[in-house]
Amino acid sequence: MKRILSIVLCALALPSMAASSRLKDLVTIKGVRENPLVGYGLVIGLNGTGDGGGEITNTSLKKMFQTLGLNPQKEVTSKNVAAVIVTAKLPAFGRVGQKMGVTISSIGDASSLAGGTLLVTPLKGGDGQIYAVANGALSIGGLEKGKKMATTGRIPDGGIIEKEVEMAFNDKKAVRMALNNPDFTTAARIEKTINQELGGKYATASDATTIDVIIPTFYERKVVELIANIENYKVIADVAAKIVINERTGTLVAGGDIVLKKSAVSHRDMVLEVKGGDESTGKKVMQAMEQTTTINDLVKALNALGTTPEDLISIFQALKENGSLLAEIEVI
Repeated sequence: MKRILSIVLCALALPSMAASSRLKDLVTIKGVRENPLVGYGLVIGLNGTGDGGGEITNTSLKKMFQTLGLNPQKEVTSKNVAAVIVTAKLPAFGRVGQKMGVTISSIGDASSLAGGTLLVTPLKGGDGQIYAVANGALSIGGLEKGKKMATTGRIPDGGIIEKEVEMAFNDKKAVRMALNNPDFTTAARIEKTINQELGGKYATASDATTIDVIIPTFYERKVVELIANIENYKVIADVAAKIVINERTGTLVAGGDIVLKKSAVSHRDMVLEVKGGDESTGKKVMQAMEQTTTINDLVKALNALGTTPEDLISIFQALKENGSLLAEIEVI
């Protein structure tokens, strides 16, 4: 005999309690971003855990000695040296002399970079220009019981900015904002909020991502103050009804206002019935009207029957295919 599960949807279901968010958490401002930097360097001082040779490492060692005024005639080989790639992120509005963290990763045969020191390494941007230099002793984290097997390390404050990205931000006549999660409803709400707060038609949402803001005359050459005010305006971000399923781990995450239509699903030894709720009589009766519920309640009820993650995934996919579940399903 099949087990029957009846999910009662309250006819007077409460609307989702959407919390407002600051604009600084919803948008990015054009031009205000980090820039990736990359460079090639050498890590020295390793305890026999370096590359131990190789064309790139040997050539780099020879060039380094020549730079120091030495002229080795033979090929230089050492297991205390490793060829590495150094990466960093140039912060927005980074200034000359400002420090930043860098990441060092081995590209040769080194078994560990623990205890090593990075020689001075120029860091270049996408345009090929040098924006910073890095050097210093590596910090290797996550070592198990003293085993030095890490081939990636960090140098906190190991990079120094040598060149700035020029931007006359305070002279701008307009700024462009981009939603981190494109949505027409949220873009329209942001436009309305900014215009209400500034007292005029200054913001325009041109699509689901872009909001252009004209600098008001009373904020000319005070753009930083304007942005500081705007980014603290509160807006309720609309969330699309979506269920994300990770089949490898059995994880299911649901968000947004998800609608479940009246339906019945037969799966293995159970029958799932989604019904309406008649609070006037207190009886569980079928209703023709469509209701809204939270997936959390549905999952809890299914779990009470000992439903496996695989069962949940199959049920939700079946409800979606049948048109009873009004939400997007993404499998990752």
